[in-house]
Amino acid sequence: MASFMHSLSLQSLKVYPGGHSFSSGRKYPTRILEKNKPCIVSACTPKLHKDLPLASPEVGMLLDSVKWDEKGLAVAIAQNVDTGAILMQGFVNRDALATTISSRKATFYSRSRSQLWIKGESSMNFINIHDVFLDCDRDSIIYLGTPDGPTCHTGAETCYYTSAFDFLKNSQVGESKMALTTLYSLESTISQRKAELAEPQIGKPSWTKRLLTDDKLLCSKIREEADELCRTLEEKEDKSRTASEMADVLYHAMVLLGLRGVKAEEVLQVLRQRFSQSGVEEKESRKP
Repeated sequence: MASFMHSLSLQSLKVYPGGHSFSSGRKYPTRILEKNKPCIVSACTPKLHKDLPLASPEVGMLLDSVKWDEKGLAVAIAQNVDTGAILMQGFVNRDALATTISSRKATFYSRSRSQLWIKGESSMNFINIHDVFLDCDRDSIIYLGTPDGPTCHTGAETCYYTSAFDFLKNSQVGESKMALTTLYSLESTISQRKAELAEPQIGKPSWTKRLLTDDKLLCSKIREEADELCRTLEEKEDKSRTASEMADVLYHAMVLLGLRGVKAEEVLQVLRQRFSQSGVEEKESRKP
């Protein structure tokens, strides 16, 4: 899937209005349309070599390869390229997908209004597209991008904030909860512990709270855990030991980020920006 998308050089596609019809009988190279081939999915924006007009064979291959339903639609899911959060789901037709590729703004098809709409055209909270992926059956699409602000019309970060399990436990539950992956659940917990420091302390403080209130202790623990991680390599310890020590390093580093008010997403953005740059170039570009 990813190899197919990257082979089409999508970054600099030029898509023009009108003339959105392609022959579905076109024959394509087997190597391009092969399915289920393992590939590496990269979060960086692909480097592309040339502009491709809408009428080019490559663009036609892409649009024709999608399994549009009887109404000419397919499901499109917007996902945050850095956090992995599922932002929203919508429907797209050929024009919407072509427009997304051209404008780099997540574009959908409104079934109620029978027209295209750009996410953020009213709120200005656009989803800036880094890549587009098709699933193995070619009937579902992922818009991988960076949101300019909250995605949901309610003002929530994503449209997914109702836990089915929480609802089953208590259908009257009013508190919303974001669908967080492990790393961001940890970040959320650390943020909560930090907020609790302003409240009267009852009993013994948690380890996270101790770290948040003692810079010297926190820094010493990061150095200690980093050294233990390195020793798993030097002493050729079991891989599970390496994973355990890395978890310790990550946890303590996340506490430092929380203390400094730096989000993990900001760190991942920096990493993504470095994907297309050599380590030597990156170091030379740093401010003195």
